[in-house]
Amino acid sequence: MMMTMASSRLLSHHFSSSPSGGTKPFQKGASCTPWSKANGSSCFDPRTAKTGSGRKPSLRIMASDSTSGRKQVEIVYDPDERLNRLADEVDKNMGLSRLSLFSPCKINVFLRITGKREDGFHDLASLFHVISLGDNIKFSLSPTKTKDRLSANVAGVPLDERNLIIKALNLYRKKTGTDNFFWIHLDKKVPTGAGLGGGSSNAATALWAANQFSGCLATEKELQEWSSEIGSDVPFFFSHGAAYCTGRGEVVKNIPRPLPLDLPMVLIKPQEACSTADVYKRFRLDQTSSVDPLVLLSEITQNGISQDVCINDLEPPAFEVLPSLKRLKKRVLAASRGEYNAVLMSGSGSTIVGIGSPEPPSFVYDDDEYKDVFVSDACFLTREENQWYTEPSSPTAYSSNDMATGVGSTFK
Repeated sequence: MMMTMASSRLLSHHFSSSPSGGTKPFQKGASCTPWSKANGSSCFDPRTAKTGSGRKPSLRIMASDSTSGRKQVEIVYDPDERLNRLADEVDKNMGLSRLSLFSPCKINVFLRITGKREDGFHDLASLFHVISLGDNIKFSLSPTKTKDRLSANVAGVPLDERNLIIKALNLYRKKTGTDNFFWIHLDKKVPTGAGLGGGSSNAATALWAANQFSGCLATEKELQEWSSEIGSDVPFFFSHGAAYCTGRGEVVKNIPRPLPLDLPMVLIKPQEACSTADVYKRFRLDQTSSVDPLVLLSEITQNGISQDVCINDLEPPAFEVLPSLKRLKKRVLAASRGEYNAVLMSGSGSTIVGIGSPEPPSFVYDDDEYKDVFVSDACFLTREENQWYTEPSSPTAYSSNDMATGVGSTFK
């Protein structure tokens, strides 16, 4: 019987220490883990698997007892109880091994360019706000200590050191001396070249994740300061979700929630992207607005969104780079009939945002010129201190061609 017990413990350990990660090593309905794919094996979850008869599997162990002859001992594990308890113990003893995080994007409610810097960059003053459209990123500890491995659900995303996720992980290791490497899967929802800060958010999310795996060696403030080495927009995502940003964008001041979180919006992005470098090449400081950005911030905080306060000094040069973007904004304004509180371009483009309604204007459905535009509803989003952003609901994103055929994709 001692042999039976020993075999039982060995088999339990084999199941519970499988590197499927997460708060439960075995997750009901989970898809193939990186390990099963790497090994060419099929996915197997002992809590949900069934035998050919439709029953959940039992584990049968043959044991020999020298005093009474050969006996057969059947030990049946309840997959919903026994393995869950074992999984809890593994998590306690082994620490975090897998983490899935939401990586939201942002819009610039207003964006003033206030001057040219000696380092060649421009000073800006902007109300940044996180919104509910975002990517999902899964991080799993790599069994090796040599390299991160990144995959993505869409083509064209760089998977090497050019990706800000990898840059962020390299930066964290440099700053802390940790040696954790990761397998990362990026489920990309935010379009690139959209002025929504999707890549910057990915970098901030990767820094946050690396810190969680390392037992939070760094404070949020340190993560925010380090992140400015990756890009000007990255520090913003370590705010509480709404911030007045100055300098190159890296000087971040949290502000009390300026707008209702349930205020809806629609994002419309044509296939063409605006190169930020091209936009700034055409930018002329003498043609910007003269309104004090602090006045804009005060007006929004006190009275909410209106067309007059949603100023973006990068719109004129962006419209020169992409004239079709100017036409799109004009058509949205003309078609809104008061449905939107404001229509604006985010960042350096090429996303047009209508705030006040989640519905796109009808011409986006009907006009062949816009059959391939990206469309998504969204709302404003914030986070609590020491917690990362959580997707409040699943926004729907689609092309206008999808809308015409009744096909949409709800992100989950």
